[in-house]
Amino acid sequence: MDLDLPAEAIELQKLCRDFAEKEIEPHAESWSEQERFPSDVFLKMGELDLTGLLIPQEYGGTDAGYVSYVAAMEAIGAADQSFAAAWNAHSTIASLPLAAFGTEEQKHKWLTPLAKGTHIGAFGLTEPTAGSDAAGIRTTARQDGDGWVVNGTKMFITNAGTVISLGVTILAVTGTNDDGTKRFGTFYVPTGTPGYTVSQPLKKIGWHAMDTRELVFDNCRIPAENLIGEEGNGLRQFLDVLDGGRISVAALALSLAQQALELAAQHAGQREQFGKRLSAFQAVQHKLADMATEVEAARSLVYRAAWLADNGRPFGQAAAMAKLYASEVANRAASASVQIHGGYGYIRESKISRFYADAKILEIGEGTNEIQRNVIARQVIRSAGT
Repeated sequence: MDLDLPAEAIELQKLCRDFAEKEIEPHAESWSEQERFPSDVFLKMGELDLTGLLIPQEYGGTDAGYVSYVAAMEAIGAADQSFAAAWNAHSTIASLPLAAFGTEEQKHKWLTPLAKGTHIGAFGLTEPTAGSDAAGIRTTARQDGDGWVVNGTKMFITNAGTVISLGVTILAVTGTNDDGTKRFGTFYVPTGTPGYTVSQPLKKIGWHAMDTRELVFDNCRIPAENLIGEEGNGLRQFLDVLDGGRISVAALALSLAQQALELAAQHAGQREQFGKRLSAFQAVQHKLADMATEVEAARSLVYRAAWLADNGRPFGQAAAMAKLYASEVANRAASASVQIHGGYGYIRESKISRFYADAKILEIGEGTNEIQRNVIARQVIRSAGT
């Protein structure tokens, strides 16, 4: 078993670390305090070919694969979770539906600018009354003449309201089947389409620099060619690309957990109490040991899921396991790191305070951890033949 990263992944990770050190880390605290997404920095990522890592080269991407993407996320996420989360949403759920199910015309029109990083992408699934219950969405798309009319509301949507937002890919109910079940379609709604309104940014506990909005569709008319994939198969299309998004969130969580560990170790080696450094106390040593062990276990799960995806093997269960475990490790590591920092960890001027505030959403986004357990359990039961 070769646990070393491929040379191309190492090179990409170094590029991202250098970029993060220069363009992200020095400004992350001010972005958070201002609750401002730095569109200019995202555009710089595009200039370095970092915004289409999972997209084929013919559409402006680099097709780097999931292992390299996870390596890149470890570098970007360690600098700032808000920016990394926006990049994650753009790179996966906002781009992959077009890559997997879009027509050639749709790919060249919308996927290419997303992959090249001249614009940022968004995906709209969650609604005020539908989160984990994806099939419970109420936004509708009604066929009318040579187009579709969309009505409904999406909630907690990332990247839809920035100055470089290209548009949003949404899931909508398109009708009912003979047995009364819903039919779904996936549609692309460009920014500025009449009837499509983006709310003011939502105030969140964490991820302050990431653009998060409510989207309203009021008799929003889009052309027939904005339907992505097959009408009636929209929900299945979404579920097909969700596993890749789970790997990405797991990688984001891994980056947070690793950074929390490093910050805790640094502080413990500098802070003195009772005449000696915190790192000399066994209670602190044990916290660091537990954190380090869990981070390495999470890293193994995340990279295994990424490796399976890159090698064309089934990876749904592995992605769910990676997302579940890594997100919970991130929360435990952030909490332990704040505890080691003491009062210094509870002021917003400290870096760990940002990561602590950012950690909780990792157990919620891209499928709650309760949903991950359902996914894993179903596979376990199926494998047992019961």
